[in-house]
Amino acid sequence: MKRTLTALAVMIAAAAAGATWYSESGRPVRDGELALAHLQAPVTVRYDERGVPHIQAGNEADLYRALGFVHAQDRLFQMEMLRRLARGELAEVLGARLVDTDRLFRTLGIRAHADEYARRMDRNSPAYQALVAYLDGINQYQDSRPAPVEFDLLGIDKRPFTVEDTLSVAGYMAYSFAAAFRTEPVMTYVRDELGTDYLKAFDLDWHPEGVVGQPLASADWQDLNHLARLSQQALVEAGLPQYEGSNAWAVSGSRTASGKPLLAGDPHIRFAVPAVWYEAQLSYPGFELYGHHQALNPVASLGHNRQFAWSLTMFQNDDLDLIAEKTNPDNPQQVWYQGRWVDLESREESIQVKDGESVSLTLRRSPHGPIINDALGAAAGKTPIAMWWAFLETENPILDAFYELNRADSLDKARTAASKIHAPGLNLVWANADGDIGWWAAAKLPQRPDGVNPVFILDGSSGESDKPGYLPFSANPQEENPERGYIVSANYQPLSPTGVAIPGYYNLPDRGQRLDQRLAEPGIKWDLQNSQALQLDTATGYGPRLLAPLLADLRAAAADDGEKALVEQLANWQGDHPLDSQAATLFNQFVYELARTAMRDELGDNFFGSLLQTRVLDTALPRLAADADSPWWDNRGTPHKESRADGVKAAWQASLAHLKKTLGDDPAAWNWGKAHTLTHSHPLGQQKPLDLLFNVGPFPAPGGHEVPNNLSHRVGPAPWDVFYGPSTRRLVDLADAEHALGINPLGQSGVPFDRHYKDQAEAYIRGEYLPMHFSEEDVKANSQGTLKLVPAG
Repeated sequence: MKRTLTALAVMIAAAAAGATWYSESGRPVRDGELALAHLQAPVTVRYDERGVPHIQAGNEADLYRALGFVHAQDRLFQMEMLRRLARGELAEVLGARLVDTDRLFRTLGIRAHADEYARRMDRNSPAYQALVAYLDGINQYQDSRPAPVEFDLLGIDKRPFTVEDTLSVAGYMAYSFAAAFRTEPVMTYVRDELGTDYLKAFDLDWHPEGVVGQPLASADWQDLNHLARLSQQALVEAGLPQYEGSNAWAVSGSRTASGKPLLAGDPHIRFAVPAVWYEAQLSYPGFELYGHHQALNPVASLGHNRQFAWSLTMFQNDDLDLIAEKTNPDNPQQVWYQGRWVDLESREESIQVKDGESVSLTLRRSPHGPIINDALGAAAGKTPIAMWWAFLETENPILDAFYELNRADSLDKARTAASKIHAPGLNLVWANADGDIGWWAAAKLPQRPDGVNPVFILDGSSGESDKPGYLPFSANPQEENPERGYIVSANYQPLSPTGVAIPGYYNLPDRGQRLDQRLAEPGIKWDLQNSQALQLDTATGYGPRLLAPLLADLRAAAADDGEKALVEQLANWQGDHPLDSQAATLFNQFVYELARTAMRDELGDNFFGSLLQTRVLDTALPRLAADADSPWWDNRGTPHKESRADGVKAAWQASLAHLKKTLGDDPAAWNWGKAHTLTHSHPLGQQKPLDLLFNVGPFPAPGGHEVPNNLSHRVGPAPWDVFYGPSTRRLVDLADAEHALGINPLGQSGVPFDRHYKDQAEAYIRGEYLPMHFSEEDVKANSQGTLKLVPAG
């Protein structure tokens, strides 16, 4: 027994030593000297206490080559997974369960579009040259260093990263913005299967123009519902960032304590491990920028220096239409287009499957775009549904746009850069030290025939689904140096300067109204401190607005004094979501039960599940609550007609029953922080016990759905997992941009066991901010390692 225990102890010690060596060998090198081919001169990379690299190079090519190398040190697995998702190659490493996701992304045409776009790019443009140097740095790291642990666990072979990969990832990012794919099938079902009275809750006009000529068959509805769910599932199961919303504002010097403009920004993105943004300070003679970079992108999507700063929010414009094609009865491979039958284009692709047979695809395209039913393979219904998507149809020199934006120190330069962003639509909020502030809704907006409402599936056999052209950039919503002294962007529907409707899937106005009310308060001089409080605000008027018309019914539904006290909590609630709030917990459970009671019987489980994933539900619920005569209140499963009071009572009783079952019988224990938590999930952390190794959390989370501190969850039953929220919080006062503040939700590194893998997670959830070191003095004082990259040979 003694010998056995001794042997076991030796084996455990050896395994521990091996694990320690293995983890150490894969960690980023942040000190010392490494040779890098193709450098013209040495590059210095100083790492600060958060693991952020501060790169000093002698020229632009060396800078971007070094950025690629250090970015890969921290995020190579993230880069690999993003390109595989975007190009439909996940099943090759994750197995058959990802075939549906791969088939969807192949069907969307992102891969084919990226390959064609890469062939057309100007090889001599500065942006292209920066990308090539950056990718060379990534590939040199990959060729010279040990593979990430995830590569070994999944059996991933190393292969070079390419321009096509970067362009494909840009397509994925654009697609994750596209709410239409998940919304139009549900809205069309409501219109065609339920009728116009049911549409009133969604604030959508009927607009018969563009309506599908022939009714969709049952199999077609199943297709559309399957596609809507597949679209959402593909984004969630990959465990990768998904773009959801954002806050940004710029305050002019007349309203700041410093007398210079102040910029605030917190893009709302799905939480994942690693976090979406990679921070880096870049400098070479004549250029300096502190930037937040996305995987496989050399130019910063967010950034600042001493002269200017900018942030982004989603425009939310509808740049994707679903179009039902009319097929030739004598030839199902032809559709009716502009007065004649035309052949569908077709191409063959193959998906490689780990430990399985490859899957062959036939992917078709009509003159309107890819036939998305092909994502379902042989199970697809008879009506081809095409996807017109601005990302595939416009020139979209988005790499050039952000390359120029990284250098845009004047209104004219920033405006010009914004005009080159065609898809996805972005709100660009910008400020400079000279005193200017600006906002441009950046997108190439398609013109649609009068009366066509693209929230519904359109008829491809009529001209109603065609696009006669695009609006000029000058017609986009925008502001420069407004008299009120500030600009707010929070994903709500903007006013069109020309009066032309801009269809979109906009967020509730409440979050933007909350920010606007605070920024409009007279006498306040904005600085970094009170701006932090505004970014961390946990309230909006949405909850009280939704509850107001229902309070009488809720009071009538309360069965005893305890329930009456809970109703009065809701009646007096200000819509805030601190950790200790019971009212926030009760409200969010009630919202779900109200939607379920009113809508599930008409929609069925599948379409109701899809509706819960859309923004249109947020718009519908307050309108439904205010309309006692809405047909939604009647339960189709009973012989008599239910009223709003009946629906409210049923939702109230179901809410209390669920919360007692989930959180305990005592309502005093129904604290928001107990029910609402944030876990940062790694792609491999979805499988137990790997979640213990790769995931970070859970953390009790303040904030909630569509409040400024938008730590948001999906509408559903308690407990709630935070799904998305501020992917960073940044504050830049242009009077002292060297001392800007920010935070990463997790950590700079994506390498498990590295000290920067999760070192900011607790500070983030507590609402803390950390310095983004910029001055030479601060960088030097906070450097914890210096990596010198020298020319090879």
